[in-house]
Amino acid sequence: MAVQGAEAHRRRTDGYGRFAEALCRLELRLKGYRIVAQRLRTPLGEIDIVAKRGKTLAVVEVKARGDWLTASESVTARQRGRLARAAHVFLAANPQYAGLSLRFDVMLVTPWAFPRHLKDAWRL
Repeated sequence: MAVQGAEAHRRRTDGYGRFAEALCRLELRLKGYRIVAQRLRTPLGEIDIVAKRGKTLAVVEVKARGDWLTASESVTARQRGRLARAAHVFLAANPQYAGLSLRFDVMLVTPWAFPRHLKDAWRL
């Protein structure tokens, strides 16, 4: 029974994560970004959203949690490194974006609130 409960929990959290990513993509589009990639899997990690606006290419990590503090603390140093490596794989495979300024953003999603977009959340 515990395995079934764990599987149901995983499906619920995965569904909430997909909803949060869709909400963030919508907000980014409304802000004038063009979504270049979503749920991008590379051998070095997964990128939730890659968006372009002007001369900036934003690698966006979406964190959906029950409150802002938990969401903001959930991007670890290890995860930032994995995202940076995945971004370089993406750029190597898509040289048309090589001349753009690369930025790492985080979007925080909590229940019953608009997502918070933290631009330039960290640097390499």
